[in-house]
Amino acid sequence: MKNNVLKFLMLALLPALILSACGAHETPAAELPGEEGAASSAEVIAEGRLEPARATNLTFQARGVAAEVLVKAGQTVSEGDVLARLSNAGEAEANLLVAQNAYDALLRNESGNRAQLWIAYQQAQSARAEAEREWEDLDVEAIDDRLEELDGEIEDLKEDLQDAQDEFDKYKDLSEDNSKRKTAEDDLETAQENLNDKIREMEEEARKRDGVKAAYDAALAAEAEAKYQYEISLDGPNAEQLAIAKANLDAAQDALANFVIMAPFSGVAADVNVKAGEQVAPDTRVVSLIDDSAWFVETTDVTELEVVDLSVGQTVSIRPDALPDLELTGVVTEISAAYTQSSGDILYAVRIRVDGSDPRLKWGMTVEAIFRTSE
Repeated sequence: MKNNVLKFLMLALLPALILSACGAHETPAAELPGEEGAASSAEVIAEGRLEPARATNLTFQARGVAAEVLVKAGQTVSEGDVLARLSNAGEAEANLLVAQNAYDALLRNESGNRAQLWIAYQQAQSARAEAEREWEDLDVEAIDDRLEELDGEIEDLKEDLQDAQDEFDKYKDLSEDNSKRKTAEDDLETAQENLNDKIREMEEEARKRDGVKAAYDAALAAEAEAKYQYEISLDGPNAEQLAIAKANLDAAQDALANFVIMAPFSGVAADVNVKAGEQVAPDTRVVSLIDDSAWFVETTDVTELEVVDLSVGQTVSIRPDALPDLELTGVVTEISAAYTQSSGDILYAVRIRVDGSDPRLKWGMTVEAIFRTSE
């Protein structure tokens, strides 16, 4: 009887308990966009890299030995500064000086023109006279005799080498441990080394004569050109003479550019890759020069879904990964019309001009660019 009454009471109270439980766990209605508490702005966040306003890798246009490297990494340079020079730049610099003097002289008045060309001619004469003295002081006959002697020694050494080769050929099929074969092989190597040494000695002896003679010939040519320019100035400058002088100057500048590196713009040497005394070629990077008067950021991961919300002139917040305490601002200057594809995503490059600067900024730093797309 008691059990039946208890069951009846529990069944009667069950609906009330269920209603009470539902009321205790009622979920509040979600706020709609635009209502109080919703986000007040949207952002596009992209990754990019810092780039200077201008950057270039400078190389020589000729092969040779770096005689001077006049700049260090981090050094500020001005447009036109000489940064590096090859050891064989002297003749090109002398020819440029003559050509520059001749051209400048034609731009001045007639008397000044002749005076300047006369000075250039006298300087060329002095240079020729010095080169001539060096050539005359050189005992060319003794060098020629020595070269003839060396030539005979080389012929003898060639015969010795052939004899050593013939001797080795007799035993070359024997075991490498065979004493006769080893002796013949050693004699062959010695004969070859003796010949090579003598050839190098002959080349060095020839350079004593040929180097001085080349310098003398160059001085003669420079003097002849300076004399010619002076003599044609006696009748006064004219358009034809000026055109010829300008062409000579341009040619001399082009020739010098093969041997001398000058800064094409003012900036900072970001890297110096060559030291004095090192061999260089036209593909050898000598100096990396940047113009850090302004910085730019180019993004690498703005997708097609994000780029439609961006526009030229838009303000951007920029945060370098390496400088978490630094926040810069910038302005979008360009949005690429071309795309790249990466891992299935369509990406567009966005270029941003950075407002201001910071001495800690470095070329290539990774940054986070934050575009405010709505208010």
